[in-house]
Amino acid sequence: MQEIQGRKLNMSQIFLESGKVVPVTVIDCELELHNGVIDSEVAVTGTSKGKGFAGVMKKWGFKGGPATGGQKHDARKPGSIGAQTPGKVFKGKKMAGRLGNEKVTVTGLRIVKLMSDKHKIMVSGPIPGARNSKVLIRLSKPIEEPVDSSVGDSSAGGK
Repeated sequence: MQEIQGRKLNMSQIFLESGKVVPVTVIDCELELHNGVIDSEVAVTGTSKGKGFAGVMKKWGFKGGPATGGQKHDARKPGSIGAQTPGKVFKGKKMAGRLGNEKVTVTGLRIVKLMSDKHKIMVSGPIPGARNSKVLIRLSKPIEEPVDSSVGDSSAGGK
């Protein structure tokens, strides 16, 4: 698998010849690519946006308590965190804490188009991270360099 480092620029959309609209992410790559990579499958790794300290409703999707029926300040609280018998909180318990700012890999994306300068590519779908964040693109198959017919052509030269 070949890896290419790049920088996420922005989201956009392109229209295919069939009329279908495809949402794409524009990535600025360090390597110059050729048209042979179009429609190849890639996996993109980036750092997700940090969302700060989040409660259990935002972080884990907890339902919260009832809005009425004697509840006053418990609408967004997590509820019980365990039984009395073990006398501890088990590791991995879903509680409030920092959300985001984690390494995330999105697989099954495709390179849809190369921009005119060949250093920018359009990848189908969203990728993790903010604008100008670093991303790592892993191609499922290695890039084959285009063959230049003028190099090493024995019939072009003399004896």
